[in-house]
Amino acid sequence: MTATLIWILVVLVAVGLYLSWTAGRLDRLHARIDAARAALDAQLLRRASVAQELATAGVLDPAASMVLYEAAHAARQAEEELREVAESELSQALRAVFAEPQLVDALREAPGGDAAAHELAEAVRRVPMARRFHNDAVGAARRLREHRKVRWFRLAGHAPFPLAFEMDDESPAALAERAA
Repeated sequence: MTATLIWILVVLVAVGLYLSWTAGRLDRLHARIDAARAALDAQLLRRASVAQELATAGVLDPAASMVLYEAAHAARQAEEELREVAESELSQALRAVFAEPQLVDALREAPGGDAAAHELAEAVRRVPMARRFHNDAVGAARRLREHRKVRWFRLAGHAPFPLAFEMDDESPAALAERAA
């Protein structure tokens, strides 16, 4: 009888350790999501700030400046629920303004334009990477949270279900080619 109790105790301890390890893993994934979201927010803010600076610098034509400024301002001021749409609209505005390579060339020839074009190209290039890191972390956490053991033992606690950040992050091809 004591051997049976010892085996039951060993199994219970092993299950407890496994559940504790799984809860720790889920907690680390949630921390990774928070860090990736902060990095994504920083890159989105940088892109909007650079676009807004460029729009007010006077190196673009007035119509392009207005379109770019309004989209960048909307992206910076967007509420959390509308953030994905505002950031997508900024991506579309950037592609519309820098659709033709001649505009990028004209920007680079303006005083301080080469540095501005390079800074904008870097900001635009980093957004898809930051979004991919965030969405990869969200996907890993979602897959783990869908397991029965996580749901049955409520290992996720009261943490909200992680959501991916979906937006149009395609960069203007002319800007990436000319500024590189």
